[in-house]
Amino acid sequence: MNTTITPAQIAYYQQNGYLVIDDFLDRSELEYWRAAVEEALAERNGQKMPGKEGKIGDDDGINKDAEYYGKVFDQLINLWQTNEKMKDLMCDARIGEMAAKLAEVDGIRIWHDQALIKKPWANPTSWHLDTPFWSFSDRRALSIWVALDDATLENGCLFFIPGSHRETTFENPGIGKNMDAIFTFYPSFVKSKSVAAPMRAGSCSFHNGLTIHGAHANMTSGVRRAMTCAYMPNGNVYNGIPNILPQDYLDKIKEGDLLDNEDQNPLIFSTGS
Repeated sequence: MNTTITPAQIAYYQQNGYLVIDDFLDRSELEYWRAAVEEALAERNGQKMPGKEGKIGDDDGINKDAEYYGKVFDQLINLWQTNEKMKDLMCDARIGEMAAKLAEVDGIRIWHDQALIKKPWANPTSWHLDTPFWSFSDRRALSIWVALDDATLENGCLFFIPGSHRETTFENPGIGKNMDAIFTFYPSFVKSKSVAAPMRAGSCSFHNGLTIHGAHANMTSGVRRAMTCAYMPNGNVYNGIPNILPQDYLDKIKEGDLLDNEDQNPLIFSTGS
């Protein structure tokens, strides 16, 4: 596993809000990640999130565009909580240290992981932000995105708007059906140049949760799989947004409480450990 983070990479990430790392996994590691993800997905049997009844493809009766969004990607959250192999991968302190170095923080907790699977002919993922969805507010929060298949211009690779993380806020534009909906909230970026981030399988990217990003439609008959994990800098407090927190946990906390539950958000790296 290529876990080296150089000062130049930190500077690039801090300036642009994202970083691509080629060949993060070697061939044998990639095959192990693929097998672990497939095993975890099979065990979940379509259940999106532990402790909640929703399944892939369910119509919640609320979102009038549910059919459209159901064809953007399959999303399964917190595989680390239901599969030991995924727990070992997601809780790897070496990855936590990479995230901490890029974010320039002393400690990193898992917020949630996600398997993101764009099926053949899947719809695009519109421009959006991540952090405004989460139960904490920290401009340094970030995610890793690991390509389990080649992510290409044709099958739905990521795109970023460099430097946008320095101006966006915690106001949540959501993920609209239209690609340009976010610019209603952030009109200063409407004429920005976007940057494509195609990646070979086994490569990865990190991006700040306030960096504007999205993905192409899958214009192929193949599948584009990615494994991601969102990270919360240690020391954050609950902001009142439930997001992925289970109800039994929400019943015990209030706004301003420290988010330090090891069963929900394990500390995977700390400079003091």
